[in-house]
Amino acid sequence: MPAKTVTMRRCIGSTRFGFEPHEAPREEFPKHPSQKDGLGRMCKVHWNQYTAGLARDAKARKAEQAAEALTDAAAGSTGDAPREADPSQPS
Repeated sequence: MPAKTVTMRRCIGSTRFGFEPHEAPREEFPKHPSQKDGLGRMCKVHWNQYTAGLARDAKARKAEQAAEALTDAAAGSTGDAPREADPSQPS
């Protein structure tokens, strides 16, 4: 029985999320029809970690923007009621 040949492919990794490029079996890559060869550029494990990291970053960014909006709204409202126009003053 002949030995099965394993075709290796390079996973590009991600410096942003801290995983190094490496060689992995071709079967470990998800399908991406938009790529020339139909396979992704990251192995399945790193692809899942990468997309989860992007989702965490987006969630943190949204929370930060919401906190800023609350801070800005609190700073904008000083608690003073709007003044009514003085009828004796011409407009």
